[in-house]
Amino acid sequence: MSKTFNPAAVLVTGGAGFIGANFINYFKTANPGCRVINLDILTYAGNLKNLDMVGKDPAYRFERGDICDARLVAELLMSERIEAVIHFAAESHVDRSITGPEIFVRTNVLGTQVLLEECRNYLRLQTVQEFRFIQVSTDEVYGSLGPEGYFTEVTPLAPNSPYSASKAGADMLARAYYETYGFPVLNTRCSNNYGPYQFPEKLIPLIIHNIIGQRPLPVYGDGRNVRDWLHVKDHSMAIECVLKKGEPGGVFNIGGNNEWMNIDIVNLICDLLDERLGRATGENRGLITFVKDRPGHDRRYAIDASKIKRELGWEPSYTFEQGIAETIDWYMNNGKWVSEVTSGAYRDYYEQQYGG
Repeated sequence: MSKTFNPAAVLVTGGAGFIGANFINYFKTANPGCRVINLDILTYAGNLKNLDMVGKDPAYRFERGDICDARLVAELLMSERIEAVIHFAAESHVDRSITGPEIFVRTNVLGTQVLLEECRNYLRLQTVQEFRFIQVSTDEVYGSLGPEGYFTEVTPLAPNSPYSASKAGADMLARAYYETYGFPVLNTRCSNNYGPYQFPEKLIPLIIHNIIGQRPLPVYGDGRNVRDWLHVKDHSMAIECVLKKGEPGGVFNIGGNNEWMNIDIVNLICDLLDERLGRATGENRGLITFVKDRPGHDRRYAIDASKIKRELGWEPSYTFEQGIAETIDWYMNNGKWVSEVTSGAYRDYYEQQYGG
């Protein structure tokens, strides 16, 4: 294995969103000497309050802008002498991709192509000793599994939603830039993330938020869809590991070794919050409401993350029981953050998605 890569300046796209912000907060603590530039357009899911702990750091800069703006991307690369790009920026909610797929193609496919091309141009104009581009993706690009088996890095891509199709397109562009131009890309594909600062359209924060407010808990179909759950801090540490130790051209699955059916997660959160909120045992389970399944809802995802453990030495540190308890406590202790992000626009979307 080659020596560890320690970039002096990193461009993080989508760094005000859930995973991007958690990555920056972790990475700045672990690498205080590295300059981090955060490029984010601040859609509904982007929130600068997610970054309060690094906002005053002189080695951190926020730039509001669009990854599809080639001129802006080129200027940031040159002026900051960027040595690595960690590409989180994406439209990422499957439900929203079903009702409005166009923005997913624009951001996730075209935006990725703009970044790749501007980075390639930058390396032709600027002398940089080493460079890395980390394409952060999802296990959803692999499609759906049966009751057994796992996704590996060589599993054929078979996306089933506009969201996962757009991410698969971005992954293929990243691969093409490596194969065609020798551009130093690495691709990560993670399982479902959870943890602090997650927008409450996703399952875990949605259920926590609704239980606290004693609102119905919408569960798609029979609730028996299976996902592998990865704490966002473990994901952040894995991306850092790929950045510093991974060989260009590599693909790495990142999983939490935590397969749960959706209904079992909902029941667990209900029970933990019965205790924390002083409610009768089973009271919160009475809020569960099964709703019509969404189109193309993949039945099971499960990651084989043995490659990243074998080649780079990473494995998850959180058990799901530890991580979900910490996550519930974070949302209970940060009610102001939750109330600010669940604005009128969020409520309108919620009504449309779950029918009241």
